[in-house]
Amino acid sequence: MYIEQLEKSMYDLICETSTNLPKDVRRAVKAAREQEDAGTRAAMSLDTIAKNINMADDKLSPICQDTGLPTFKIKTPVGVNQLEIKAAIKRAIAQATKDGKLRPNSVDSLTGENSGDNLGIGLPVVKFDQWEENHIEVKLILKGGGCENKNIQYSLPTELEGLGRAGRDLDGIRKCILHAVYQAQGQGCSAGFIGVGIGGDRSSGYDLAKEQLFREVDDVNPNADLAKLESYIMENANKLGIGTMGFGGEATLLGCKIGVMHRIPASFYVSVAYNCWAYRRMAIDIDSNTGEVIRWHYNDGDKLSFEQSEEKGTAVQTSRTVELQAPITEEQIRELKVGDVVKISGRMYTGRDAIHKYLTENDAPVDLDGHIIYHCGPVVLKNEDGSYEIKAAGPTTSIREEPYQGDIMKKFGIRAVIGKGGMGPKTLEALQEHGGVYLNAIGGAAQYYADCIKAVEGVDLLQFGIPEAMWHLRVEDFTAVVTMDSHGNSLHADVDKSSLEKLSQFKEKVFN
Repeated sequence: MYIEQLEKSMYDLICETSTNLPKDVRRAVKAAREQEDAGTRAAMSLDTIAKNINMADDKLSPICQDTGLPTFKIKTPVGVNQLEIKAAIKRAIAQATKDGKLRPNSVDSLTGENSGDNLGIGLPVVKFDQWEENHIEVKLILKGGGCENKNIQYSLPTELEGLGRAGRDLDGIRKCILHAVYQAQGQGCSAGFIGVGIGGDRSSGYDLAKEQLFREVDDVNPNADLAKLESYIMENANKLGIGTMGFGGEATLLGCKIGVMHRIPASFYVSVAYNCWAYRRMAIDIDSNTGEVIRWHYNDGDKLSFEQSEEKGTAVQTSRTVELQAPITEEQIRELKVGDVVKISGRMYTGRDAIHKYLTENDAPVDLDGHIIYHCGPVVLKNEDGSYEIKAAGPTTSIREEPYQGDIMKKFGIRAVIGKGGMGPKTLEALQEHGGVYLNAIGGAAQYYADCIKAVEGVDLLQFGIPEAMWHLRVEDFTAVVTMDSHGNSLHADVDKSSLEKLSQFKEKVFN
């Protein structure tokens, strides 16, 4: 009975973490909404995020389609069988994946084969510690690849773009943290949260940084120097103007938590773990005798929902809205400009890393002329009748496809790509030459965009796994923002340039 109840408790923790954003994170998102002027791209993005959080609540479905690499941190009383706990977690992970609460994300690093159940060598990550309490504490964080890829580690002293030299002192740490926020731009689904680890070695520093992400957003650091530094970062990182999704705006950082540990004299690391707005972490206390949950952390009491009445005033649409029916002509694309909002209906195809590599070496399985590639790895369930159902479908980070994207667009006649975080100069040049656009969807808004998908009309290359396959989607009013157009304009390049200029104002020494 204990084993069955323990597995159920782990399953409930996984599902709750994937679908229910903690109250402290909801409060931070709500505060960010209130900072932005109605009608701006940032305000529109935060409204979409708020709707997505409510939709995930209603559907009990993943907040973001990238359910990350499940990482458990567990404290057990002396004498508790940790092997039983780990086995229960693995069974719960496999079941949650089968039920569509997690996307199958475990990929063999050598063969590229997806295990299909989120299990594999070293996965999920489970770290144990012992304590003198009588109950078991289980913490879980689901940290997606987009924000994980924006983690960064500094070795002091170092030279930082815009900030100059960062020395081996508190002021050098300050510069590193500001630079970490700058370099993430919109690629980590800002507005985000950061955990910072000072000291240790390369691996323990990152572990300390990720541990900070389990702290409450509104707690106060017991170390007075670090409390002062956290407050400074929160005030000044939001002056960089990066904003939600990197669109510009007032809210760039929603939380900053810093921890410190000793180091050896030769090494001085500052490790930063970046987390997107879809800040999915939860914790439970479990009765060590029965396996039952005796306490939930973060979400005691009623949920904080985002009601229409909470919106600040009436949103005034300041951007042009263009409705498009796919397939799209070059003439229609050439008429679009950075800042336009598009609503797409018709067919689009998903394509991530494996698809882009495949298309560089092979013919496309379908005619892509005039069509749209959506950088998305959805959560998909197969129904008993053989049809497929999209459970979550937000955009993935696009910059990974920069080596391929422009060439593929020209080769197959693709007119638009949808993703998040923007792309680089090679793609921008191809957009101008070929007649294409890059459309930025709202990162993490997996339920909002799943609602726009009215049917799955086919799938190709399923051998790459569910996230990496080419799904044929029928969509209605799929909304995104033109951030790179066919005239050589890039909102991402503009925000990067302006935020670097603003970063430079923090070059002078602040902390002794």
